[in-house]
Amino acid sequence: MSKGGRRVRIFSALEVANICGVVNQTAINWIRSGHLKAFTTPGGQYRIYAKDLAAFLDKRGMNASGDVLNVMMENANWKSFMIAMEESVNDNLKTEIEKILNGYNIIQAFNWFEVGRKITEEKPGIILLDAGLPGVDFNRFIQTVKNDPSFGKPFIFLLTDSQETEITGQIDIVLAKPLDLSLLEVTIRDFEKQISAAIA
Repeated sequence: MSKGGRRVRIFSALEVANICGVVNQTAINWIRSGHLKAFTTPGGQYRIYAKDLAAFLDKRGMNASGDVLNVMMENANWKSFMIAMEESVNDNLKTEIEKILNGYNIIQAFNWFEVGRKITEEKPGIILLDAGLPGVDFNRFIQTVKNDPSFGKPFIFLLTDSQETEITGQIDIVLAKPLDLSLLEVTIRDFEKQISAAIA
């Protein structure tokens, strides 16, 4: 069991072959050629971590459905909610969000260094990101987090005070400032249904 109660999923070469719709030898060839990262058991069998399989599939543009979608979902902690914004607003918002999201682990990040560290360590399933957090290009950050399966493909809500904010990244929802907490709650409940359907 990994940190936060997430199960570490490991696949055999045959399971990878079945997921990808190829024969076992093709999966072994991917491993031997260095295209698919794997380790060997004491008995000499290949094993692949879920995050490495997800990265391999993403890089090749293979469809993420079925077992593959489960791989992606297992990487994120779906009961963990990150608030990424300056400290003064963050503290007030945390108190309000805790009231509506009972059972969620609320993570606070006040600057980009903390955002990066906590996403890597805790893999929150939902991130509320203030577009005004200074210091980093938020579009580039979002693109990185969304395209690297090791972060678990979190849902990202962008909070902005401008209709003219240029958004080029893969944002799931754009929310206006000041944040409407009832809208946030409805939106999160909708995402919970999507997650439940995907991992059922």
